[in-house]
Amino acid sequence: MITLNNIHFNYKKGKSLFRNLNLVLEPGHIYGLLGKNGAGKSTLLKHVSGLLFPSEGDCKVLNFAPEDRAPEMLQDIYLIPEEFELPPVSASTYAKVTAPFYPKFSFEELKNHMAEFEIADQVKLSTLSYGQKKKFLIAFGLATNARVLILDEPTNGLDIPSKSQFRKIMASALTDERIIIISTHQVRDLENLIDTVVVLENGQIIFNRSTVDISERLSFEHNLNGIPGSDILYAEELSGKKAGIVKNLSGIETRIDLELLFNGIIKNNNVINGQFSK
Repeated sequence: MITLNNIHFNYKKGKSLFRNLNLVLEPGHIYGLLGKNGAGKSTLLKHVSGLLFPSEGDCKVLNFAPEDRAPEMLQDIYLIPEEFELPPVSASTYAKVTAPFYPKFSFEELKNHMAEFEIADQVKLSTLSYGQKKKFLIAFGLATNARVLILDEPTNGLDIPSKSQFRKIMASALTDERIIIISTHQVRDLENLIDTVVVLENGQIIFNRSTVDISERLSFEHNLNGIPGSDILYAEELSGKKAGIVKNLSGIETRIDLELLFNGIIKNNNVINGQFSK
């Protein structure tokens, strides 16, 4: 559904951001795209949505080349960027004007999602707080029924109850025909939501594993006392104790700590990835 082959891209001449980047995303999954500041997460999302184009390599989305900006592709992709502006019109007016660009748009779904997020239909969008605007865009994006839904830092600006509502709504929105890509620094907000973890570092995808594989191969411990050093794959200080990632020798699925996982991948990538080749 989405394929990036040997992608090269740079903003400045002589300074490459992506070098031979490869990634395949399949429908029926919620992908968590993780990476440090400047790793290129937003740039990658813009390549998928047709807002940026590679200098070399091949990008295909829904069997289209994004740089062609084909209406058949654009009507099936919805991007919620981290930074945005909304016009001084009501939510209902915005929907009436914008919905025709999305043939599968459902006003009923928009109404239900807005009710879940407690956003009034006639409220002027420009008067909403940043978090409320974000919730409206999430509701609208889901109502487009686009097959590719991309969210860049969607939980920024959301309070704790809203984050819980977000996870509930997103989990129910996934279908076998839809890809959902969520890029975030707020990794704990994605726990129990995403089913595949993708990590971008230094212009490369350095980790791409399903949460099922992760939970079967790795165990996340918040106290490493008594665990043999040969079983420890990554360790860090946490609340005065050593926490870390260890080999899951039982094969029984364990709860994933996304923050520990991300830190382990960034700092000890070869060891963590090596656990999946055994």
